[in-house]
Amino acid sequence: MDFRFSSEDDDFRREVGDFVESELPWDWRERAVDAEEPEDAGLVREFKRKLAGNGWLTMAWPEEYGGQAAPHIRQMIFNEEMAYRGVPAGDSGVRMVGPILMLYGTEEQKQFFLPRIAQADIDWSQGYSEPDSGSDLASLQTRAVEDGDDFVINGSKIWNGAHSGSDWMFMLARTDPDAPKHRGISFLLTEMQQSGVTVEKIPMMWDAHRALVTFEDVRVPKKNLVGELNRGWYVGAALLDFERSGVDRPARAKRLLEDIVGFCKENSRNGKPLAEDVTVRSRLAEMAVQIESCRLMCYAVAWMQSQDMIPNREASITKAYGTEMMIRLYSLGMQVMGLYGQLDPESSWAPLRGRIENGWMRSHGGTVAAGTSEIQRNVIATRGLELPR
Repeated sequence: MDFRFSSEDDDFRREVGDFVESELPWDWRERAVDAEEPEDAGLVREFKRKLAGNGWLTMAWPEEYGGQAAPHIRQMIFNEEMAYRGVPAGDSGVRMVGPILMLYGTEEQKQFFLPRIAQADIDWSQGYSEPDSGSDLASLQTRAVEDGDDFVINGSKIWNGAHSGSDWMFMLARTDPDAPKHRGISFLLTEMQQSGVTVEKIPMMWDAHRALVTFEDVRVPKKNLVGELNRGWYVGAALLDFERSGVDRPARAKRLLEDIVGFCKENSRNGKPLAEDVTVRSRLAEMAVQIESCRLMCYAVAWMQSQDMIPNREASITKAYGTEMMIRLYSLGMQVMGLYGQLDPESSWAPLRGRIENGWMRSHGGTVAAGTSEIQRNVIATRGLELPR
């Protein structure tokens, strides 16, 4: 197998890098931004619209929906370059809602939402987890009751980015309370700026916030139902395959490893540079192998998508391996830096501006969000290895 990219792909990779250097409204080497934080959301939105102007956000989409019909590999290169620089360009609209609408949406939904997503005119939040329904998502209790041409929504959704000013939420709600657990759930698109929607910020331990959204008699037109009534679980599950399969994890990990290697070259322990310590060098090399392995897994997923295949077990493999790899990488950084690695970004003594401490705390949530590692292993076992339940 030839793992090399074409000369055109290499040229595109350089073009993306040059564009970021000239147009990004913050210094990606010095500042980490979070698109789900209000103080960063405006900057991210501004830059995404510049990317949309080049047609890059959705270049692999069909032209009639605002794309360029570019190869999926080209889109993957773009996503990789963005993630390496910490630019949150691939939002949930681009990565998840758009592809799901192409699979399950009505023509009216496609015509309304897809061009707006392609132009970065809509910000989305995710309405899956609830205060009492996380990993066991099928136990969700948010209700959607039919009333004329609308559904009336009551319930709560948690751990989303609605506090940053999202325009719409894609959500799962129970439309038949008497149906079996995984039935009776529907996939809805809900406009956020309306009465009955309350957004509350929740502090996270890594110096960020997420939101708790409460719905009280919120009306959602039936035309915003995606897929079949009471069959939304399968729409939502397909969406998770897109969420789990991103190349962003190895790209971010590559940059972080480079930073840790730089720290080891510039700092000494017991009178000898860390970079000359045999144990440290061995562990850095081991992480480099893991990152490259994860990267190739993600390339395989991108190829499957280019063949109009939905990567199910493959997405779970990359998600489980990638999120656990990030924990191992941040843990290595903490160990290499010693007690200094535990300093938060506010400390002037914190190496790498505290990104190790902050990222280590955040990384553990990655093995829970979008389905825990245990759930991923169940998917791999039953759908990949065809083991009995």
